[in-house]
Amino acid sequence: MSTQDIATRVHNLRELKRMAEELTDEIKVIEDLLKAHMTERQTDKLTGPDYKVCWTPYSTSRIDTTALKAELPDIAARYTKTTETRRFSIA
Repeated sequence: MSTQDIATRVHNLRELKRMAEELTDEIKVIEDLLKAHMTERQTDKLTGPDYKVCWTPYSTSRIDTTALKAELPDIAARYTKTTETRRFSIA
């Protein structure tokens, strides 16, 4: 790839990321409007001829690693797993 090809691709990638950010913001606004409507109606489901919208609560359980490290640092260290990944960034 030539330097010009790289510059063009970086420019295109930046533009696409900007557009994706705008779309993400628009999606969030619409989701928030639907959630507000559902809250007003005190419902967790909306259905129509070609859609079903659900906003239901759920629970999840996770280990509080901060508390575990504070109270049982030896055990926390024994069960801590380190992984290595690569990060791609453009500045």
